[in-house]
Amino acid sequence: MDNESIPKHIAFIMDGNGRWAKARHMPRKYGHKHGVDAMKRVIAACASIGIEIISIYAFSTENWSRPQDEIDELFKLVKRFADKELVEYAKDNYQVRFMGDLRRLPDDVRLSLDKISDAVKDNSGTIINIGLNYGSRDEIVRAVNSLISSGRDSVSVSDINAALDTCDLCDPDIIVRASGEKRLSNFMLWQAAYSEFIFIDDYWPDFTEETVNRIISEYRSRDRRYGGLKKA
Repeated sequence: MDNESIPKHIAFIMDGNGRWAKARHMPRKYGHKHGVDAMKRVIAACASIGIEIISIYAFSTENWSRPQDEIDELFKLVKRFADKELVEYAKDNYQVRFMGDLRRLPDDVRLSLDKISDAVKDNSGTIINIGLNYGSRDEIVRAVNSLISSGRDSVSVSDINAALDTCDLCDPDIIVRASGEKRLSNFMLWQAAYSEFIFIDDYWPDFTEETVNRIISEYRSRDRRYGGLKKA
């Protein structure tokens, strides 16, 4: 692929872990475990073709409404991923970012995330941007409150951009949602202004390198005009 046909930033809404497990007569935690495996495959596939930023919606502000045992299992997986895969990514020069209000996360999870943030501070490779306790409305409210606290009585688009969790990242070229659902579910609403949406029927645990290639092929067929006219 030529560089112009490769998106800089792909964001993924991981969805369908529970339904994938149910179809196999297994508990939801089985689906979440295989969802982590899919995330690793997707990150590897995206990095191998030169995508610079990979955003992942891992745990939303709305996910706190799930049963406590499922929440506990999800954070066990998050910590295991941070202590193993993210450590290896750090050694391989990946950058790791987190978006969302991390203050509510379990103490042991936050400690692991802090260690990763410190380990990657000088890295310059592919960016893995993970949403934890992330909701776009919450992000925008936090950004606006930060600007109010700084004494602003009016703000611009660039002011809000600079106050978001993604302040130093370009907006997603593509937002991908798994499992056939066709909504954003409070994910990167501000940043999605000109993103291409791609909805995949496969449940997230079934995502592979081939899925990523299908996404890139679909993206290359799109004509991105950003409100302008189609080029002659």
